Amino acid sequence: MRTQREQLLVMLNQIIDNNSYDRSPEQTADATATHLQKFWARSMKQQIIAYMDEDGSELCETGRLAVQKLQSI
Repeated sequence: MRTQREQLLVMLNQIIDNNSYDRSPEQTADATATHLQKFWARSMKQQIIAYMDEDGSELCETGRLAVQKLQSI
C-alpha cells in the first residue's frame, strides 16, 4: 500500500503527463499548478509543498516547477 506522499506524487505525475502534450515544460508546469489549485484539497496542496520544501527528491523537474508555481498562486 502506498503512503499518502507516494500517492500524491503518483497523482502529480499523472497530471503532468496529461498536461504535457504539445506543451513546453513551462506551459506544462503552469497547467499543472492551475489544476492543483482548482482540484486538490488544501491539505493535499500543503503536503506536496511541504514535501518539496523538506526534501522533494522524488519530484521531477516539471513537478518541482509546478509546485513552486502553486506556492505563488
